[in-house]
Amino acid sequence: MLYYLSEYFSDSYSILNVLGYNTVRAGGAMFTGFMLSLLLGPRVIQFLRDFKIGQVIKEDHVKDLHELHKAKGGTPTMGGVLIIVTTLISLLLWSNLTNLLLLIATAVLVLMGVVGFMDDFIKLRRKHNDGLSARAKFSGQLLVGLLLGAVLVTNPITYGASYLSHADVNNWRDFVSELQDTHDKPESQLGRFVQTFPLELVTLIKNEPNDSNTRNAIRKSLNKALENPEVYIASAWSDMETNDEASKMLAAEVGSFRKGDIVRLNRLLLESSVPELIRPSIKDLHTKVSVPGFKDLLIPMGILYIPFVLIIIVGTSNAVNLTDGLDGLATGASVIAIGAFTALAYVVSRADWSSYLFVTYIPEASELAVFGAALLGTGLGFLWFNAHPAEVFMGDTGSLALGGVLGTMAILTKQELLLPIVGGLFVIEALSVILQVGSFKLRNKRIFRMAPLHHHFELKGWSEIKVTIRFWIVAAMFALMSLATLKLR
Repeated sequence: MLYYLSEYFSDSYSILNVLGYNTVRAGGAMFTGFMLSLLLGPRVIQFLRDFKIGQVIKEDHVKDLHELHKAKGGTPTMGGVLIIVTTLISLLLWSNLTNLLLLIATAVLVLMGVVGFMDDFIKLRRKHNDGLSARAKFSGQLLVGLLLGAVLVTNPITYGASYLSHADVNNWRDFVSELQDTHDKPESQLGRFVQTFPLELVTLIKNEPNDSNTRNAIRKSLNKALENPEVYIASAWSDMETNDEASKMLAAEVGSFRKGDIVRLNRLLLESSVPELIRPSIKDLHTKVSVPGFKDLLIPMGILYIPFVLIIIVGTSNAVNLTDGLDGLATGASVIAIGAFTALAYVVSRADWSSYLFVTYIPEASELAVFGAALLGTGLGFLWFNAHPAEVFMGDTGSLALGGVLGTMAILTKQELLLPIVGGLFVIEALSVILQVGSFKLRNKRIFRMAPLHHHFELKGWSEIKVTIRFWIVAAMFALMSLATLKLR
């Protein structure tokens, strides 16, 4: 909402320009989410108490753990509703609601929240810890993951790879010479791009063709030209041979293209204009997976990217759900991981930083940083009430939603394989359950006193607060390690 004040009224009121900056809106979204959580939290908690929406603590086979946790019986649950609602309000105020990545992330937040809500609701009706059947919950997660994968395969989000970098020009001297020859030929193929250049740049190309500042100015102007839907005219390219991707795009209705499609088409046309001078851009980058630590290593997935996305969503949501067993543990760890991906979203949204760090440039991810900041604020606000001794639990409504969003942010920033590092604590918690179950079935012996791992340390005598804070420290260390891997490229 506030973004549109900048969009439509900044010409009349220059102060509104500040609302166009993503960093300002991210800060505003985080502060708004935090304050809304603090203001609405007591009312939501009281509402849950009035309707007796409280946690059921079953007497587990480990009696010592039941003794530690039985006092939590009746504590309001379903608090994840507070996280989701306050995040949505904050985004409504501060975000650009037409941004594709923002809409995708918000949809996953809500849909996974619905799956968790259904699970919590059934638990409350039955007055038991068993909610949705494992098959029903898994089916809900599968459906969300399948929808997300299908959307991403059919709607590429990584058109930023089409923008020109300095290294994409094979020979700058010859390229500038070509530009000099075509600046007065606006109907020629390369001339269609040159005609969009500002007059100052045309003068620089004539007078200082080999200067580094001239080359930087050319690259910036070409990237701006890539966004121009008027560069392409059929008469200019009618006799040019284009590759399959460009031919397929030209066969469609060009006038209906989104910005990403226009950028992609113009890049392909630029490559066709001077094929010996412009390096071909990576095709189908949206279904390729980058490997942390390697700047040019991409794993092509093709249609298999859909099940890959599905595994990420199901695995991450279940891992966060398993971690949600102590006051504030899953909330704090999620806030840390989401904070890391919010920083990554900002990095990949900038052409200069993504080029320097050899990560995929995703222009629309700037709004994903606003989304992450809003969730960061609401998560911290919820932690205010969820810290030990907890006044409210997030329930599956919150844990599945946060887990789903965490996986989605990894996918939308094209940092899928960085997720196990960013969410290292969740991986450890999930592995402890897998190892415990596997060991018991194969050897009839347990590895841990109880799984997930946080209960093991509780039964060893660590206080709940000590376990939570130490696990937060581990989560923070993993998040910092993940950011450090950027420089390794």
